[in-house]
Amino acid sequence: MERPSLEINLPSTDEEGKLYVVDSLNNLNKLNACPDESQHVLDEEDENTGGTEENMTGSNTRNQCLFFITFILTLIVSLALVSFVIFLIIQTRNKVDQISSRLISEKKNIEELKKMNNMILKYLNQSGMKE
Repeated sequence: MERPSLEINLPSTDEEGKLYVVDSLNNLNKLNACPDESQHVLDEEDENTGGTEENMTGSNTRNQCLFFITFILTLIVSLALVSFVIFLIIQTRNKVDQISSRLISEKKNIEELKKMNNMILKYLNQSGMKE
């Protein structure tokens, strides 16, 4: 049982014609390769595959849309978090500046108190000697 060669010289046709000829050759090959009983199964398989391709296209579009929405939401959340961190940094800097200025003024007050203490001690030492 030799199978006939399926090589056919195709005349130059447009793309749809070529696809139709290739599809016809595939169907012919299936007929030669499978017994008649299993041809019904192959036909159902072809119908299911066609539906699956449509479902895959819809699913692919849905997945792309879902990815795009997730990407946009991620960018918005990231932007909000970065803005919040920048706000916290600015607030912290302001608080540190306030504390620094308080420390500097307290340091000046402490130096003044030391000078006054030294003057009081000198006065007491001088007055104690006179008595």
